Amino acid sequence: MGDHSQPCFSGAVTVFREQMLPERAVPAGYAALIDAFGLRVPWPRTLWGIGEHHRVRTAPGWRLLTPRHAPAPTLEGRLTFALKYEGLDLAVLKRLFTATGPKPVEALVRAKPKGSYARRLWFLYEWLMGERLDLADAGKSDYVPVVDEEQQWAVRGQPSPRHRVRNNLPGTPAFCPLVFRTKLLEEFASMDLAARAQSVVAAVPHDLLARTAAFLLLKDSRSSYAIEGERAPQDRIQRWGRAIGEAGRRAVTLEELLRLQRIVIGDARFVRLGLRREGGFAGEHDRESRLPLPDHISAVPADLTSLIEGMAAFDSSYAPELDGVIAAAALAFGFVYAHPFVDGNGRVHRYLIHHVLARHGYSPAGVVFPVSAAILERVEEYRAVLEDYSKRLLPVIQWEPTPDGNVRVLEETGDFYRYFDATPHAEFLYTCVRKTIEEDLPREAEFRRRYDRFRERITRIVDMPAATMDLLFGFLQQNGGRLSGRARAKEFRALTEGETAAVEEAYADQFGG
Repeated sequence: MGDHSQPCFSGAVTVFREQMLPERAVPAGYAALIDAFGLRVPWPRTLWGIGEHHRVRTAPGWRLLTPRHAPAPTLEGRLTFALKYEGLDLAVLKRLFTATGPKPVEALVRAKPKGSYARRLWFLYEWLMGERLDLADAGKSDYVPVVDEEQQWAVRGQPSPRHRVRNNLPGTPAFCPLVFRTKLLEEFASMDLAARAQSVVAAVPHDLLARTAAFLLLKDSRSSYAIEGERAPQDRIQRWGRAIGEAGRRAVTLEELLRLQRIVIGDARFVRLGLRREGGFAGEHDRESRLPLPDHISAVPADLTSLIEGMAAFDSSYAPELDGVIAAAALAFGFVYAHPFVDGNGRVHRYLIHHVLARHGYSPAGVVFPVSAAILERVEEYRAVLEDYSKRLLPVIQWEPTPDGNVRVLEETGDFYRYFDATPHAEFLYTCVRKTIEEDLPREAEFRRRYDRFRERITRIVDMPAATMDLLFGFLQQNGGRLSGRARAKEFRALTEGETAAVEEAYADQFGG
């Protein structure tokens, strides 16, 4: 490693790495570190700088503070600024520590042995690098949290006497996404939507609830295939629906994920099951050259086992302490970015949302939380959220095409899948969860109530099998509550004019005409 103790930090610029700043400013914090050390790492969603005016300015991708916020033009100054204002970006820190080696961190701790930022950086170096620094244990001082809980979501954590910090990171070095405490997420978390889901379900009679639950189960399974652009046979939809119905009962392990993949794929004659043995990407191929045109590049096969182990540890030890929706977003989107299978990743990814939500009480009394149906209604927004990280990840991965049209990654990328900002994913998922609880569950239960009353009325008018009554309802629903001339002439020609009028009146009474 070279001598990075005196890095060359940029002065005021109007363009940072080919991107325009909202005004002339000095890159600060992570932006300055990425630039000075030439770090190949996905950028934070917001970069920070020091503007020339005495006002704070926020623009897409940037937040500019005033000259009085300027950090010292040193490695310590930029690192302290990053931790103070920007929170933790573990991927940037890991790449930075790899570039600097241990000496700058050791020097910082020796200079300020009781400093809270110094002790946090000391802990983070040893935690991320798996390497013990040449430092004696910290002397007596107050414990400080590694994650600033006013900035990012964290767990209670355990004390680290060596550093005099409380390790409240919500994961292990193998897998630890982080989520910022945005105003929107704070509002969602204060709603206690799990309790609302319980109250919605409690208001539905048991027999009606059973039928509502059965419908939602199939609806969610069908929606999960539809998101992938597939129209699966009914037996596969039902089989996957049964798997979703058991979400939350088994811990996340490699064996469990492989079991789920087998259920999703069904006929595996043309798909190799298990963890990928080759590179992976999402995207298309050039029509003429057949070269890959990736929108997202997956984790390399050598990293998959450790990533899954990290996800399993997150599921068992950290997700239970976090807000349920935030934990579900971190685990499920982490899985889909890693893309450990050749096929079936998307459906297992959405199963993991069910799994975490079920364990946090969002699926009471056997009711499957129809999150895939809610996602399907917002599928373009869902894809934009998936791309939020992929677009920042793709430019920093060096790869080459393989002869069979795949990709071969040429560098170490595992940390990019272990540590990512899951904030937009949590906000999106919370939006879906709220809609499901406040609209979809009550609407479906109310529909079942009205449909029961409709069937009772029809039974008093004319006796017909349940399947025929369902067909009758379908015709009425498609034609604004009226039986079409075709239906009167064919399927329901046996109805008299009076019976037809009574049937249409029964529909109008329950479904508004």
